[in-house]
Amino acid sequence: MIKLITNHRRWRLAASILSLSLLTVMAGAAVAPALNLIQEHFRDTDPIYVQMIISMPAVFIALTNLFLFKPLSRRLRARTMLLIGLGFYVVFGCLAGAFGDIRLILICRGLVGVGVGILMPLSTGLISFYFTKDKQAELMGYASAMNMLGGVVATLIAGGLAMVSWRFSFLVYLLGLISVVLCLFWMPNERIYDSGKDVKEKGVFRRYLIFVVAMFLLMVTFFIYPADFAMETAKQGIIPQRFIAVIMAAMDVFGFFGGLASAPLRKGLGRNAKFSAPVFFLAGYLCLRFAGGWAGVLAGSFMVGFANGVGVPYIMTAASMQAGKSAATTVMPMLSVSLYTAQFVTPFIISAVKALTLCLGLGDSSYTVAVITAVLLFACCFAIREPETKGDKADSEKCTTGAEMARTS
Repeated sequence: MIKLITNHRRWRLAASILSLSLLTVMAGAAVAPALNLIQEHFRDTDPIYVQMIISMPAVFIALTNLFLFKPLSRRLRARTMLLIGLGFYVVFGCLAGAFGDIRLILICRGLVGVGVGILMPLSTGLISFYFTKDKQAELMGYASAMNMLGGVVATLIAGGLAMVSWRFSFLVYLLGLISVVLCLFWMPNERIYDSGKDVKEKGVFRRYLIFVVAMFLLMVTFFIYPADFAMETAKQGIIPQRFIAVIMAAMDVFGFFGGLASAPLRKGLGRNAKFSAPVFFLAGYLCLRFAGGWAGVLAGSFMVGFANGVGVPYIMTAASMQAGKSAATTVMPMLSVSLYTAQFVTPFIISAVKALTLCLGLGDSSYTVAVITAVLLFACCFAIREPETKGDKADSEKCTTGAEMARTS
């Protein structure tokens, strides 16, 4: 009976943490289906401001992780931080639709980024804080799958709301209330800063640099797809415009399956699992670049989505296992900064590298850029050390007792 209760509490804790992964990907892209309607409403405004509605959260996520997250974690407990982040997410996410001034909308979007900047490291770091090493790979895979699923769900809901009004599309951020309820009832309120193993501040960045670089390369490689897929496919002129959004949504679905498959791949391939993501990226973008047509586009899109679903949890798991219980306050903020910085700078990287490849006679396809970054990611993976997956006794006790601490104030 005690074991049954413990497992039930552990499930509730996992559900609370995983619910956060549904939200983080929605930070910028959730209202993308309404962007053309917003552009029409603000037709007298510089289009760059409308585009910043999507990119603004990423900037503030990175800034929050660089300058705000660690001071907050020193002073506040985990559940308190989560509720603050969720408050920013829900309130300012929805409030943006109430304004008719583009500047006020952008301020709200920046504050949404602050909320996600608090949530993102906790959504993955709390897995390493509460669960044993042998469970972390599976849960990181689930987190990645939930992340991709959140993108699909948010896009569909926002698209439906936008058919009523572009203002209503911002109500998609009410999904954050699900996490608010789960965290209020099931999330322990423990201090996570400097808990367990003492981590020296000096040299932390150097210790985790390889994971930061790997995450950056992986995200640049992936974001080339949503950034340029529609334009590249339209350039081919084979696939009708009405199917492009469907294919992109299907790519997210395969990312969901990639997240679910990450733990089995890790067990089956062992140390070679770290090469799964760059190999799938390479195969996917080569299909998109050279095969073309329906077969090449579908196969390439599905492999790119699967690669992202596999790659993110691998890097998160490897980094968090190395950091231990301190992952939420050490390596996870750095990975979050790397992830969202990559999202922000990818368009600039595409432009610069395309200009170079055009000069070299390699064409101006963004898929060529993706092949290059995938090769760099493959090379980077050689430097990643495969962590041990067997939880020790202390980890096992941490998992059991940590899940029971929902009563902690």
